Amino acid sequence: MKNLSLPLLSIGLLLTGCKQAADDTAKPEAIVQAEHPTSGTITEEITGDATLAPVAQAAIVPKITAPIKKLYVQRGAHVSAGQLVAVLENSDLAAAAIDNGGAYDAAKATYNAATLSTVPEDQTRARLDLSQAKATLDLQNSILASRQQLFSQGAIPGRDLDTARTTAVQAQAAYDIAKQRFDALAKVGTTSSLETAKGQLASAKGKYLGAEAQLSYTNIRTPISGVVTDRPLFAGETAAPGAPILTIMDTSTLLAKLHLSQAQAQRLEVGSPATLTVPGLDKPVEAKVSLISPALDPGSTTVEVWLSVPNKDGRLKAGTPLHATLEGLTIPKAMLIPTDAVQRSTEAPGKFVLVIASDGTAKKRPVTVGIQTEETTQIVDGLKPDDNVIIGGGYGLDDGTKVKIGPAEAKEDDPADKKEGGK
Repeated sequence: MKNLSLPLLSIGLLLTGCKQAADDTAKPEAIVQAEHPTSGTITEEITGDATLAPVAQAAIVPKITAPIKKLYVQRGAHVSAGQLVAVLENSDLAAAAIDNGGAYDAAKATYNAATLSTVPEDQTRARLDLSQAKATLDLQNSILASRQQLFSQGAIPGRDLDTARTTAVQAQAAYDIAKQRFDALAKVGTTSSLETAKGQLASAKGKYLGAEAQLSYTNIRTPISGVVTDRPLFAGETAAPGAPILTIMDTSTLLAKLHLSQAQAQRLEVGSPATLTVPGLDKPVEAKVSLISPALDPGSTTVEVWLSVPNKDGRLKAGTPLHATLEGLTIPKAMLIPTDAVQRSTEAPGKFVLVIASDGTAKKRPVTVGIQTEETTQIVDGLKPDDNVIIGGGYGLDDGTKVKIGPAEAKEDDPADKKEGGK
């Protein structure tokens, strides 16, 4: 019996060890990283795709049809506002301008003659005739008065009085005619003559200015400063209205144009900072919001936003697609946790985090998320400052899993990296 007790004891110990090992396997401890929520400032990051456009652009279109006589700029040339960039053939238009200029000079001479000679002469003659008629009338009225007095005294016969009266009536009629002519010349004759001369002068001047304008259209100048981005024609080819012969872009400042939702646009303001990720550039480019459209795009119901991008060195090119990140709403003293700690539930709508309970197990905690960036997330509701939030190693853990805080597992080095480092 003594000899049989030892094997039985060994078997019992073995079964107890197996049971304990099974229990340990059923309840493993997961190593996680955790920290408490922090308080700080977080700024919303609004992202979108944009395309660079010039701040100003001019497609220079000729106003007349004519062969190109000379082009002064090449594609890629820098030009200043008002600079002469092309000249069209203009011999016929120059001749027409000279002809109309001569007609204009002749009309000015005619107008000067009317105002300085003809009109003053007629006015002077009418005024003298009126003065003479007035003097004659006064004389005849004086003679009539004397003869009336002599007739009353019986010194002259009645025939002499009648003669004096008739002469005074004739003098009055002559005065009335002279007065009427003087008034008519002052009101009608002078105005008519001057208006006729003025109309002829205005007509000649209009034709002359029109000819000069046609001639000026052959000298083509750029309305803006910038760079020549297109020059489709060469000297000798015919330029026609509606077809640009040059395209000028002002790329000293570029505009990144993107479309955002109405809610996002309402959290922006002119002057808000932004960064642009440009293909081919290692560092992001700084920009600022320069315009927020006051109306929705009717097709997409989005709001167009412009970002102003300095480009003095010309490294950015118009038409380049890029990714923009804008700074929106800023919340001070927000409860913050790492974005990697926030998980989305597959069983119910919403988001949750894992916190370490007092018994050392992971517990799911539904949370309300506010502003979320690539690194940090604002928690609006669901956490307290003393909660211990799992920020690493918690992905895929079941609710109630036993956890232990420890360092993150080191990633194995890539053999390719080692090989490259060995070089």
